[in-house]
Amino acid sequence: MAVLSAVLWDVDGTLAETERDGHRVAFNQAFEALKLPWRWSPKRYGELLHVAGGRERILHDMATQPDVPARPKHREALARRLHALKSEYYVCIVRDQQLPLREGVRELVDDCLRADLPMGIVTTTSRVNVEALLSVQLGTQWRQWFDVLVCGEDASNKKPHPQAYQQALAQLKLHPAEVLAIEDSPLGVRSATAAGVPVVVTRSHYFRDDLVDGAMAVGPSFGQRRGWQPGVDAPSDWRVGLGQLRVWHSALSYRRHI
Repeated sequence: MAVLSAVLWDVDGTLAETERDGHRVAFNQAFEALKLPWRWSPKRYGELLHVAGGRERILHDMATQPDVPARPKHREALARRLHALKSEYYVCIVRDQQLPLREGVRELVDDCLRADLPMGIVTTTSRVNVEALLSVQLGTQWRQWFDVLVCGEDASNKKPHPQAYQQALAQLKLHPAEVLAIEDSPLGVRSATAAGVPVVVTRSHYFRDDLVDGAMAVGPSFGQRRGWQPGVDAPSDWRVGLGQLRVWHSALSYRRHI
């Protein structure tokens, strides 16, 4: 049976609730800076999250907006300019420490560090966004803790395509069954499972009620022992730790083996 040998983290919505009060706000600031009348409400932004990638999200929304450039290459240029500007605003929001890690995340990261269990980042967000968030929340040494970093610039095919996870597996030199992914969205789950990687889902603000077929375990957060399916049975005080992830992973590995 496969032994858990690495944990791969998604970022937005998984490590921190960055979407509604981070990325969405930064997008609106970018629209305002370029004197565009577009604004994304929390509800509209939730709808747009079904499109992976910030630049792709802008291009998708352009079909509903007035006064967009007529030629595709001009729309693409505007989307790239907006996305770059949005990233600058997002970094400022992060540096103001407005986006804390989700409950139980730092403790689970520490569990992995103590166990000398390799970790990685697999995300569709840009590298500058990841660096900004983790430098603030984990300190400047965070990069030493993650053996693999696959960001939006590294995979031409965004989630739910499995490319980002396939790249991470290749760098780690591990079989998919030896790895566990942590995601919050249906797109992320589909990406990991398409690569053969088991997934644990911590439901986030925008995906609290979405169906997540194929997940190994689904729950509200690592900071809560209640509300998980399957249930939490590994010894712990108040949270879901690495011991429980090993229990779920071993159970799945056993079922696959028999």
